[in-house]
Amino acid sequence: MPHSRRSILQAGSLGLLGLSLPDVAHWRSQAQASGVPLSKPRGVIFIFLTGGPSQHDTFDMKPEGPAEYKGEFSPISTRTPGIEICEHMPLLAQRSHQWALVRSLTHTQSGHQEGTYVMLTGRSALPTSFKQNQPQSIDWPSIAAVAGASTHRRNLLPTSVVLPEKIVHSNSGTYPGQFAGMLGRQHEPWFIEATDKPHAYHSNSGAFPKYLFNLHKGQLSDKQNWRYEVSNLNLPEGVLDPRFRQRMDFLHVVEQQQRQIASQPRGAGYDRVRESALSLMADPKVREAFDVRRAQPKTLERYGDNSFGWSLLMARRLIEQGVNMVQVNLGNFGSWDLHGNNFVCLKNWLFPPTDLAISGLLDDLQESGLLDSTLVVVAGEFGRTPRISHVAPEIYKYPGRDHWAPLQSVLFAGGGVKGGSVIGASDRNGAYPTNAAQSPENFAATIYHALGIPREAEWHDLAGRPYPVYQAEPIEGLTTT
Repeated sequence: MPHSRRSILQAGSLGLLGLSLPDVAHWRSQAQASGVPLSKPRGVIFIFLTGGPSQHDTFDMKPEGPAEYKGEFSPISTRTPGIEICEHMPLLAQRSHQWALVRSLTHTQSGHQEGTYVMLTGRSALPTSFKQNQPQSIDWPSIAAVAGASTHRRNLLPTSVVLPEKIVHSNSGTYPGQFAGMLGRQHEPWFIEATDKPHAYHSNSGAFPKYLFNLHKGQLSDKQNWRYEVSNLNLPEGVLDPRFRQRMDFLHVVEQQQRQIASQPRGAGYDRVRESALSLMADPKVREAFDVRRAQPKTLERYGDNSFGWSLLMARRLIEQGVNMVQVNLGNFGSWDLHGNNFVCLKNWLFPPTDLAISGLLDDLQESGLLDSTLVVVAGEFGRTPRISHVAPEIYKYPGRDHWAPLQSVLFAGGGVKGGSVIGASDRNGAYPTNAAQSPENFAATIYHALGIPREAEWHDLAGRPYPVYQAEPIEGLTTT
C-alpha cells in the first residue's frame, strides 16, 4: 500500500536524527511484553530549587520562635485547616488539597556540591571518590538516570529529561550527581540546554528575564540579555547513532523536512509499527512541547512568561508526550542560595514566579487528567539555618540564612499523594526533625515507586555488577498506594 508524503517526511526526519527503525519496534515490543500498561503511564516532575530554599520562609514557619529565627514573613492559612505556609505563596495555599508536605527530610551534607550529590542521587553517604566539581564515571547515578534506565520507553522520546540547564557554578565547575555515572553514558538523561548563563556568579537571581535581581545590592538589575529557547538539543547517546551525536537544531531539522516534502516521490516500504514510530518526530505536538515561548497568551499567563513558567510548561508537555521523568532546575546559579538579601529576594523575585508556575502546573495537570498519574516534587539540596545572619555586610545589603543540611521541607503533589497532609515535624526552632525523619534514600524511593518501578528492580554498572534501585522504603503515609 503506498504511503503518504507525510510518511516520507517522517522517514526523512528520523534518518537525519540517526534513529533506528528496528530499535523503535524493539522498544515498543519490550514495553508491551513487560506487562506495564502503555495506556496508563506514570510520570514524575522533579522541581529542584538550586541553592537550597529556607524551610522557615516557605513551608515550616515558626511564628512563635525567637525573633532571630522566625524572619520577616508571616504564615497564612491554606485551604486545609491547620496547615500554614508563607504569606507570599498564596496560590499554593489555595491548592493545599492537591499537595502534601514532608517537613522532616534530613542529611549531613551542607556544601552545595555535596548536598546536590546526595539529593540528586538519593544516597546520603558521599563515596570516598567524590570530587566537588568533577563528575566522574564512578559516581553514583542520578535519580533521573536510574529512573530513565528502569522505566520503559513509550516512544522515540527519551525516558528522562533534565531542563532548562545543568547545575553549574561559574567559578567552580559542573556539580557531580546529575549524571549517569556508573550506569554508563548510554543512560544519561536528556539534558536540554535552553538558557544562556551569566559570567559572574550570583550576579542575578530569579526567573529571568522579567525577574532579575542583583543579590549584592538588593535591587533590580538592568541585565536583560538572557536567552531561553530550545532550538539546539544534545540528544542522549542511547538515541542517536554515533555519527549524529552532536549539537543539532531539532526544530530546524523537522521544519526543513516539511519544506522538502513537496519534492519527494510517493511510496515506501514501511510496516505499520515503523510508520507509527516515524510519525512521532514530525508530530506538531512534539515540536510544540519545546516551543514554549510561543504558547497561547492564556497559557503563559497561567504559568508565568519567564524561565520558571516556560520550564514547567515544557515539563508538563514532555510528560504528556511520553517522557517518564523530567527534572527541572529552577533558579540559575543557585538563586535560592540567599546568604544575604534573603527576604527582599524571596518576596519580590523568587516567590512570585515560583508560586505562579507550580500552581499553574498543578492546575494544568488536573484539568488534563494527568495529575493522578504524575508526581510533582519540589526540593532543594538542603534547608537554611534557623538563625538569621548578616555574614557579609560588605557584599550583601540585607541579612540572610546559611546552609543547613539537617532539615528541609519538601512538597509532593499528584501521583496518588494524599493532599492536605503533613508528614514529619521539626523542633521549635526549625532545626532538626522531631519525628518521621526522612532520608535522601526515602526521597528517591518515593520517586521510583511513583514511576511504577518494582521493588526488586536492579540497575547494572558497565561491568555488569547489579545494584538495587531501592535503597530504602518510600515515604510512609505520603500516597494512597
